[in-house]
Amino acid sequence: MPAASSFHSFDPNSVPSPCFVVDEVAIENNLKILNDVQQRSGAKILAALKAFSMWELGPLTAKYLSGTCASGLNEALLGRDYYGGEVHVFSAAFKPAELETLLEFADHIVFNSCSQWQRYQSQCLAAKELRSNLEFGLRINPEHSEGTTPIYDPCSPCSRLGIPLTQLDESQLNHISGLHFHTLCEQGFEPLSRTLDVVEAKFGHLLHQMKWLNFGGGHHITAQGYDTEALINRIREISQRYQLQVYLEPGEAIAINSGVLVTEVLDLAVNQMNLAILDTSATCHMPDTLEMPYRPDIFGAGEAHEFEHQYRLGGMTCLAGDVINDYSFEDPLTVGQRIVFDDMAHYTMVKTSTFNGINLPSLAIYNSETQQVRVIRNFDYSDFKMRLS
Repeated sequence: MPAASSFHSFDPNSVPSPCFVVDEVAIENNLKILNDVQQRSGAKILAALKAFSMWELGPLTAKYLSGTCASGLNEALLGRDYYGGEVHVFSAAFKPAELETLLEFADHIVFNSCSQWQRYQSQCLAAKELRSNLEFGLRINPEHSEGTTPIYDPCSPCSRLGIPLTQLDESQLNHISGLHFHTLCEQGFEPLSRTLDVVEAKFGHLLHQMKWLNFGGGHHITAQGYDTEALINRIREISQRYQLQVYLEPGEAIAINSGVLVTEVLDLAVNQMNLAILDTSATCHMPDTLEMPYRPDIFGAGEAHEFEHQYRLGGMTCLAGDVINDYSFEDPLTVGQRIVFDDMAHYTMVKTSTFNGINLPSLAIYNSETQQVRVIRNFDYSDFKMRLS
């Protein structure tokens, strides 16, 4: 069964192509799981906008979560304007003008280095005089890798993300109320538990003086088989031991198994094997298939050679490597046929580009209970043009 199983009766011809389609019922089910963890553990869970920022669903998200976390000014403004709740911001480095704006409305600002905190400390403390709820934190690097893909491993050697213990100037912790770490990528509880062991061993002597500890993101809490009970117990344990507030920042967990990418076959060709050109693009519309890399599933398709008819699916761009992958189908593909890629909500639409002038996919919201479909955004030449001058 497809991961986004709520789309079993969805009609791919009901939307333009290409189009990202998100099931609001599936999103709400994920949010309910996260809220249950939040309520029973005492943690505060924030929506990581870097993974999924379909702000049409901001009010729905706000019903269940405590706020948002952002990677810079624009995401923070989106969280403030459409999601409500707390706004937390981390950046590898803040630009002075952007930080000045963030100090006007953000709740937590997390610095990536002691030098950035020292550089902006007087400005930050002046802002706190006007907004007593404003708090500041530092991102730590426990130097403990749990990932296998270097591009997604914040604890890889020479990482620019987070402060190793050897580089942490503990004399500069006045006015720092919390620590933040982020080491995971779509992983279960066990990698988090091992990471927490290292964090406590290295930084535990500092946690007693903190008000909060942010576990970052990468938690696959809503994925099938995630040990939510163990997570809840560990959060409670950490909170009680150090008397602090725990935060989590899941991104993909909000949108996992909730969306698809509808595409269309534009042309068929043969060059040593069958080729199909789609009206989408790996590099423009699903770059993680090249960066991670990974092979997205397709409704009704199988692995190469699993079914009779084999095709290499590629995009519209001039990039030779704009290839999604090889698939097999029970019947031959035809020009005009709709192809539906599975589980394409998180880390897809947030990464799209208009390389080659290719239009961004339309955006639609589907309700799997009522079968209603709403196309909420189409893109055209003006969207491409306005990125340039």
